[in-house]
Amino acid sequence: MRILTLMLLGLLVSGCASNQSRPMPDDPMYAPVLPEERAQPVVPNGSLFQEQYADSLYSDIKARRLGDIITVSLQERTTASKSANTETTKDSNVNLPTPQVLGRDVSINGNPISASLNSNREFSGDGSSDQSNQLNGEITVTVIRTLSNGNLIVRGEKWMRINTGDEYIRLTGMIRPQDITADNTIPSTRVANARIEYSGTGTLAQTQEQGWLTRFFNSSIWPF
Repeated sequence: MRILTLMLLGLLVSGCASNQSRPMPDDPMYAPVLPEERAQPVVPNGSLFQEQYADSLYSDIKARRLGDIITVSLQERTTASKSANTETTKDSNVNLPTPQVLGRDVSINGNPISASLNSNREFSGDGSSDQSNQLNGEITVTVIRTLSNGNLIVRGEKWMRINTGDEYIRLTGMIRPQDITADNTIPSTRVANARIEYSGTGTLAQTQEQGWLTRFFNSSIWPF
């Protein structure tokens, strides 16, 4: 009964884990931060030109303020390879001499008592792992915070409806204004502390997930 109770408890925990909240569009965590609108009074100077509404001749279109938009070019490529080979061997030989009592060998039915112990242990292990990932595309994000040193914190998401499912890209990180190109873009390799999430929801994504019972038998809770 105790084993059965533990198994039922493990199934319940696995079932609860399968009901995790799925990502949804318009998540407040990734919502853009809008700049505060400040009223610009019109100065009655008798002219159509208003200095507070004018743009400088030397100003650019790069993002630099709260709420500005910048496009991140996804150029992620990672490749990892690892291999290991281990072999160990250990031999042990122990010989016990015949015990003596009063200077004479101890024997049973005239046969001297002697013993020996031989041990041989061998271990061999070999493992390898190869992994390669690539992500290309673009995502436009907004500036949600400006730091005192001029760096910008950006965040945003993009959702795409494809047939019966949705695909989304989410990105957060920190960028330097100096790394922003003239067309207001920046490669993802220049984003510090980047968090890039690319996944999907819907029927196609669910068919690639293991059921809660399968996850239970493949988890460390299952003792066999």
